[in-house]
Amino acid sequence: MVRVAVAQFAPGTDKDENLAAIGGLAAEAAGHGARVVVLPEFAMFTAPRLDRRIVDSAEPLDGPFVAGLGDLARRHGVHVVAGVNERLDDPERISNTLVAVDPGGDVVAEYRKIHLYDAFGYEESALVRPGEIAEPRTFAVDGVTFGMQTCYDVRFPEVTRRIVDAGADVLALPAEWVPGPLKEDHWRTLVRARAIENTIYVAAADQCAPTGAGNSMVVDPMGVVVAALGEGTGVVSGDVSPERVKAVRAKNPALGLRRFTVAPTGG
Repeated sequence: MVRVAVAQFAPGTDKDENLAAIGGLAAEAAGHGARVVVLPEFAMFTAPRLDRRIVDSAEPLDGPFVAGLGDLARRHGVHVVAGVNERLDDPERISNTLVAVDPGGDVVAEYRKIHLYDAFGYEESALVRPGEIAEPRTFAVDGVTFGMQTCYDVRFPEVTRRIVDAGADVLALPAEWVPGPLKEDHWRTLVRARAIENTIYVAAADQCAPTGAGNSMVVDPMGVVVAALGEGTGVVSGDVSPERVKAVRAKNPALGLRRFTVAPTGG
């Protein structure tokens, strides 16, 4: 059994302040016994509007911000999953990237957002390059396997299914779920659906107001919300258990009964 925390806050445009906020949340999570701390998408830098500032903020994965996450992971003895603005060779766009940093301070997995938020009046692809479709990267903590995906990806069930096929027991889902009509209902419904249909845990960490809708949560393989936050800054944790995954899959063997696989469209 592994205790997983989801931590939500509203990152701003000062990367040092964001890192300090993450440090406080990681310390609180570690104090609750968490071994993994999942933080929001764009935890490194978030501007009120999607504009050139996110490109100017970008750093390589061996840059100072990820190094700072490594320092926090070492200090608190936890795995940290967080969203960063990764610098590319393209001066006009970044990668919206998740990193998983282990208690030794090393990046053990990364994920580059595949489905960009070109919806609800936004055009993320104007400044962000979609990630290449590759075999999902996972990392393990005490025998529990974690995979990662980002925000808008949750609207595409095939993304999660590929991660489950790669062996994940838990999905870490950082997000900046932009508030709007029915958006909180969509968030809660989609997060629970991905857990239920894949018989896995989902640890979903959203930004909170004003940039995100909050409602971070840990959901178990039967869709039970075992821990959740409201609209404000905070940390909450829940225990994830491989035995619970096995028991649910014995009762509901949907993965074994399926008759379709997932393949990329090439688009």
